[in-house]
Amino acid sequence: MSKIPAIIVEDSRLARNELKELLKDHPQIEIVGEAENVINAYQIITEKQPQLLFLDINMPEKDGFELLEMLDEIPKVIFTTAYDEYAIKSFEYNAFDYLLKPINKDRFAKAIEKLQATLETEKKPGKDALLSENSQIFIKDGDHCWMVTIKNISLFEIVGNYTRVHFEDKKPLIYKSLNQIENKLPEGMFFRVNRQQIINLKHIKKVAPYFKGTLKITLENNKEVQVSRRQSILFKQNLEF
Repeated sequence: MSKIPAIIVEDSRLARNELKELLKDHPQIEIVGEAENVINAYQIITEKQPQLLFLDINMPEKDGFELLEMLDEIPKVIFTTAYDEYAIKSFEYNAFDYLLKPINKDRFAKAIEKLQATLETEKKPGKDALLSENSQIFIKDGDHCWMVTIKNISLFEIVGNYTRVHFEDKKPLIYKSLNQIENKLPEGMFFRVNRQQIINLKHIKKVAPYFKGTLKITLENNKEVQVSRRQSILFKQNLEF
C-alpha cells in the first residue's frame, strides 16, 4: 500500500512533536503538512488533499469542527484532544477515531491499523475530482454536527438562502447553494428533479405518472418530490422509465 498523506492540525508544538514521535513507528503515514490554526490548516488541506487529519478540537479563534465545516470533502479524521468531554460528541460526528491526550502508544497503533484496513477498501478520488459515494461531507446546523457519507443522503432541497440535506431521519440546513452542491456530486447517482431539489436515485421507492406528463417520485423516507416537465422527459430518457 502506498503512503497515506496526513496533516497535523494542532496549536501546541509539544503535541505536534508527540504525534510525530509516535508516527516514527508507522512509516506508512507521511506527514505532508502541519498547522497551528484553522486558517493555515484550510490552506494546506486544500493544497495537499490529505487522506488523514490528526485534528485538535479546542484551538484559538476557530475550533476543529469549524475547520471541517469549511471543507467540501472530509478526509479521515482522528481527533486528538485533552478534553474527554468531547469523546461521545466527536463519535456522534462519525469521526474515524478519537485519541485522548496524552496519547497512549498502543491505542495510537490500533487507530493506525484500523485506518489502513479501511483505506484499503476505499478509493480516494483525485484532486479536483467529483465526490465519490463514500466521500464524507461535514454538516453543522446550530449545535449539531455530522459527518455524512454521500450515499446516505436521499435529498437536497433549497430553503431560502440555504440547502436542506436529508439523511436518515435528519434534515439540517447548510449555507451552500444547490448549484455548488450539484457540481460536486458523483455522476449517475443524483438527479436534479426541479429547480429546488436533487434526489439520490438509489433512494427511490416509487415513480408514478403525475400531472400533464410529469412524474412524482417517492423516496425511501416517504418524502414525495414532483419532477418538472423538462426533467421528467430527461428522467425517462436516461433511466428508461
